[in-house]
Amino acid sequence: MSEIDDLVAKIMSQMGDQAPKNTSKTRTSTPSQMATHETPLTTKDYPLYSKHPELVHSPSGSNLDDLNIDNVLKGAVKPKDLRITAETLRLQGQVAVDSGRDAIQKNFQRAAELTAIPDERLLEMYNALRPYRSTKQELLDIAKELRDQYNAKICADWFEEAAEFYETRKKLKGDN
Repeated sequence: MSEIDDLVAKIMSQMGDQAPKNTSKTRTSTPSQMATHETPLTTKDYPLYSKHPELVHSPSGSNLDDLNIDNVLKGAVKPKDLRITAETLRLQGQVAVDSGRDAIQKNFQRAAELTAIPDERLLEMYNALRPYRSTKQELLDIAKELRDQYNAKICADWFEEAAEFYETRKKLKGDN
């Protein structure tokens, strides 16, 4: 929890007009132009926001120092800016692997894929996975959409696996 405490302290100090010194310059590049970390991160690189703030940015490209109360009050920080990026999730996955948590790294990979999907569609997909909600073809169609439209291969594989599993377990729409 110390990372959260540090962030809260930083925000509180900014609210009291005692803003901490900026340690990085404002980023002006777009997310697709941002540098990625070339060597795998380790547990020594955690937490990313304090050890490698240059690697953590908002979906619009703002760096961490740009996400402050002054910019919120000016309207310069949008709700989208408070979302995690696929790149950050993948970097967190590197730290997870180094700490021996391969399963968590796989969760980060899946989550990184999901950042490209609009929230409303993501909720529709989630609901489609509930037992008795979808036909096998509907699940396979979602898998195709994930793969073709969002380049989400890992998640697409899950939907294909769910289609097969639900078929064998009689959990498809119409089976109840």
